[in-house]
Amino acid sequence: MANKKTDMSKIRQMLRLYHQGESKLKISELTGVSRNTFKKYLKIYEQLGLTLQEIELLSDQELDRLFGERLLPQPGEKYKTLESYFPTIEKKLKKRGITRQILWQEYIASHPDGYQVTQFKYHYQQWLKRSKPVMHIEHSAGDKMYVDFSGQKLHLVDKETGEITDVEAFLSVLGASQLLYMEATYSQCKEDFINCCEHALISYGGVPKAIVPDNLKSAVIKSSLYEPTINQAFENFALHYSTTVLPARSYKPKDKSLVEGAVRIAYQRIFSVLDKKIFHTLEELNAAIREAVELHNNAKLTGRPYSRRELFEEIERPALQPLPALPYEFKRQQYATVAINCYVCLKEDKHYYSIPYKYIGKKVKLMYSPTQVEIYSNYALLTVHPRVRKLYGYTYDPDHLASTHKYLTEWNPERFIRWAESIDETVKAFIAGLMDSKSHPEQAYKACQGVLGYERKVGRERLTNACKRAMEFDNYSYQAIRSILENKYDMLACGEPITDIPPHENIRGGDYYQ
Repeated sequence: MANKKTDMSKIRQMLRLYHQGESKLKISELTGVSRNTFKKYLKIYEQLGLTLQEIELLSDQELDRLFGERLLPQPGEKYKTLESYFPTIEKKLKKRGITRQILWQEYIASHPDGYQVTQFKYHYQQWLKRSKPVMHIEHSAGDKMYVDFSGQKLHLVDKETGEITDVEAFLSVLGASQLLYMEATYSQCKEDFINCCEHALISYGGVPKAIVPDNLKSAVIKSSLYEPTINQAFENFALHYSTTVLPARSYKPKDKSLVEGAVRIAYQRIFSVLDKKIFHTLEELNAAIREAVELHNNAKLTGRPYSRRELFEEIERPALQPLPALPYEFKRQQYATVAINCYVCLKEDKHYYSIPYKYIGKKVKLMYSPTQVEIYSNYALLTVHPRVRKLYGYTYDPDHLASTHKYLTEWNPERFIRWAESIDETVKAFIAGLMDSKSHPEQAYKACQGVLGYERKVGRERLTNACKRAMEFDNYSYQAIRSILENKYDMLACGEPITDIPPHENIRGGDYYQ
């Protein structure tokens, strides 16, 4: 009875009987309160120095504050010793494979007269409630998926060198069914993080209404209590799957305790199993993880006749949104200024892509995936190019270039050969020889243009005869054609005058550039 709080009405009754002169034994019999308990209340009454009339005027709450709280038993030395050990217990429980049972065994070994395991766990749980009060959150089916990386890492061992490589462990859990998904990945970078989230959604076979990540940089660029800034790539991923991102509260989040609990469970049931084995590849490790996670999901929940998997199939799977027809393609982004030649450089590949010339000098955003490059200006899509990884190469759309640039980009050996063929076969042979005389075809482009440009000045017949005459002397050059057409025999180094080609007074050196 000493630890049970006495009703305030009985305290009033005991004090009234005491003032009427009744004995302690009689008061105990009439009220049903032990004599020793009454003596304690009487001692408190005398210490307070209040009259019976003042006691009657007090409310039950005020009376409880005066009598009830003072009567609570004070903790003994045994409890004080245990309580001082609680912070250490809390830290040790965060380590992989550590349980309260193990910690109790350590405690009882050093304190043989201490609490037994049931009282040990009870007092620790009560201490947790007092030190970390939390709000209970009701989870709706298909509402949220909580994601996080574990604090501790898994390991891969190189077969040849024995070198150990640390890898990250990604975990996700659905709110209502607590179905767990786990995967090992090389890093926490946004590409690996998004891939893990996608694999989790595929594993669940549907999409929840929201994804709740921690404030890691792969998901949240800038954390805030009121308006966090979501990573653009992760936001695009959420849009593709028709869901939303709800970052957990920064600093000390309490609203994603499910995934925090899943991490602790993973340490006990999955990490502890994996630590006993050696894995050489990420694929081997993830295969073992899937087996351990499936056993965990199929195990019965504590105190319930069903498992996480059964609960998921019954209430959560029907509530999930369907997956999109196509998987998400991760895209990186880069900002660049359009150069004067209408190109921007994708720095990762050192490759150049064309943009409509009216955007010269403006800043644009490149969104690129393994297969294509999208270029935006003020959220408007300007163009899409297939991604080419040729170093220092150029990919262009003819419609993007200014008229002068278009003309230059069309210069190639085939173009000049076709042009010469349209005049005469002799001219074609001369142009082919002119190109062969240069170490690189591009060195002959302007000379070819100059030769073929004579057609509209002197006519096809005169140009054909000039090419035939130049080939007789094995002189494949623009200067040879010009000398023949201007009757400058000495430049051809030929002994006989050219009588069949009269001079043309309108030929000028400037025609070379027409």
